[in-house]
Amino acid sequence: MGSAREGVAVIPAGRQPGTARETPDIYGCYPRLSDVQMAALSVLGERRPTHPGEILFREGDLSCDFFVVSAGKAAVMEGYGTPAEQIIGVHGPGRFLGELSLLTGEALLVTAVTLDPGEVVQIPASGLHDLVTHDPAVGDLILRAYLSRRSLLIGLGAGLKIIGSGFSPGARRLRDFAIRNRLPCRWIDLEADERAERLLRRLGVPAGETPIVILYGRNILHNPSNAELAAALGLSPPMADQEVCDLVVVGAGPAGLAAAVYAASEGLATVVVDALATGGQAGTSSRIENYLGFPSGIPGAELAERAAIQARKFGASIHIPAEAVSLARRGDYHAVGLDHGEALCGRMVVLASGVTYRKLRVVCQDKVESTSVYYAASQAEAQLCRSDPVAVLGGGNSAAQASLFLAQHASVVRLVINGDDLGAGMSRYLADQLQHSDRIDVIMNSEVCELAGRDTLEAVVIRDVRTRARRAFPARALFVFIGAEPHTGWLRDQIALDEHGFVRTGNAADAGNGADAAKRRPLSLETSQTGVFAAGDVRSGSIKRVASAAGEGAMAVRMAHERRTS
Repeated sequence: MGSAREGVAVIPAGRQPGTARETPDIYGCYPRLSDVQMAALSVLGERRPTHPGEILFREGDLSCDFFVVSAGKAAVMEGYGTPAEQIIGVHGPGRFLGELSLLTGEALLVTAVTLDPGEVVQIPASGLHDLVTHDPAVGDLILRAYLSRRSLLIGLGAGLKIIGSGFSPGARRLRDFAIRNRLPCRWIDLEADERAERLLRRLGVPAGETPIVILYGRNILHNPSNAELAAALGLSPPMADQEVCDLVVVGAGPAGLAAAVYAASEGLATVVVDALATGGQAGTSSRIENYLGFPSGIPGAELAERAAIQARKFGASIHIPAEAVSLARRGDYHAVGLDHGEALCGRMVVLASGVTYRKLRVVCQDKVESTSVYYAASQAEAQLCRSDPVAVLGGGNSAAQASLFLAQHASVVRLVINGDDLGAGMSRYLADQLQHSDRIDVIMNSEVCELAGRDTLEAVVIRDVRTRARRAFPARALFVFIGAEPHTGWLRDQIALDEHGFVRTGNAADAGNGADAAKRRPLSLETSQTGVFAAGDVRSGSIKRVASAAGEGAMAVRMAHERRTS
């Protein structure tokens, strides 16, 4: 079994399972239910005895019941029955089992095994969803614990294993997909990790056939596409065949998820598609501190997970990855074509496809792009450059948030800004935090002009924009936040766009590009195509903030109702 880690109870070889100590709740992942809460849960399920070694649920299961330990102990394990088996935690009376997969419908990432004679309360999965919906106190307790457990699994490198070369585009793609979807994973680098070769030999996989993904300690996928990996993990439900829904939402960022929540809660058949993950750009933010109702801030990934769970609770269907590639009118409906050849038909459409950060183009970038240049700064990226010097390029909120987050992990962070005013492009509270951080070096009036390194980044060369003087400093990773471009290339022949490619709405939406704005005066969030609305960052003139994106998503649903009845 794996070695012990802080906060992780591992049963040493030779010890009787029944002697395992309960895992301390130092992460806030394992709250103990009160007697009153236990009694309320018992009404929803069945109390039954357990025997040692009984498997309550197993890694890879697509669904399972909700279990509360009322007597005895149960272990939550990764890689159960494999040489890599390890215990994540041991739980006694009053604690409930499971993690976020129980609410999202994904395949389970851990196995639960009873350690001694005891008793559990077993509640059907449907009962758990009803509980989260109708009992705010217990429901929020479970949700917060499950979100924390997902973060713990990510920090431990539990879940799926990705083995490949750090120079492989396929490996980078798979790693990015797992990171963006908050899938617990462990990256095993062929060049840097001595375990990689031993593991490949044991699996009988030649190094030339990597990257591979190992699921549940036993299933091997050879360089799967994002869609194939998502299907194996149960990340999204099967696509319905040619059903006409009330609303198709393109994009699962704050605007798209808000539209899904409000539409589904009002009884509209709602389908959401996104090419990569829920959360959009906000989902990559380490902490959003100016979002209404969260005075201490909230990680962007947690906000996205909460919103996705909320949308699914009301019946919205979320499909990832599914990239929209076309939009066409079919009589009274709109058809959104997807990259895998299918099409979704909806009476109304909300375009919330958001933006993507602009790519950096400097000298020698191609040598280190796949290994050392990032366009997001999440927990997973931070683990890859722990205790190393890093550089951040950009002068907006995203660059500031990334710098503050990375400063908790890297040895030093150098933030490179083109202008001479730190507060010109970012919120004042972020500028103040940067100025008071002793681990962040802010370099003004500068630009990155070259990246140095053979295969991985070794140094960043910057140039003073006034004097043109150059200097270099050590860096093992570069994080780039230099503006954004809209995801609208697929709409150019269907919807009126502004000169920068953002979607025109309301009075700004003209009758060009074969659209039909002349037939009806567009509503304020309606595009040049009647019944098609735009919300969030993709909309021309929008305020690039999470709160405004969520507000526009809700407004778009209200306007869709108005258009349907007009």
